[in-house]
Amino acid sequence: MDGLRKACILGTGSYIPERVVTNNDLSRILDTSDEWIRTRTGIRERHLAAENESASDMAVKAAERALKMSGIPKHRIGFIILATGTPDYPIPNTSSLVQDKLGLPHAGAVDISAGCAGFIHGLVMAKGLVSSGVANGSMNVAVRGPDATPPESNATERMLSSDKNAAAKTMA
Repeated sequence: MDGLRKACILGTGSYIPERVVTNNDLSRILDTSDEWIRTRTGIRERHLAAENESASDMAVKAAERALKMSGIPKHRIGFIILATGTPDYPIPNTSSLVQDKLGLPHAGAVDISAGCAGFIHGLVMAKGLVSSGVANGSMNVAVRGPDATPPESNATERMLSSDKNAAAKTMA
């Protein structure tokens, strides 16, 4: 594979919201109990985004931590790939909001909606962008942000839901 640059992960970052919802909290609004949830799932609590916290807000916090760990200047990031099923809006894409909040007007930005596999697809895309020389550096972010489903309307989602979170990797 002559002509391809090596691409590697230089930094990782994560963010978990501060707001904690326990099984007892859920039992006040759903027909369930802490014991029922815990014995079937092992889940005791989950973290949820604050009322004013968006997917892009969480993604930026994880991205900033990944950039700091990587030690590379942010102007080297030429592309942002964001995997999410919970975008801030249908349009504009959430990666563009992250791009703006990070102060990277020169970087390309694309969203991937591929469920749990989105982060892996993003890593493959980031590797291709860096290896081919299209981008000097790439940021791959996965975020599960707040959704519009009220807790009482989907009991299973609220009991078994993955915590709302964000993770990022910087490649160069």
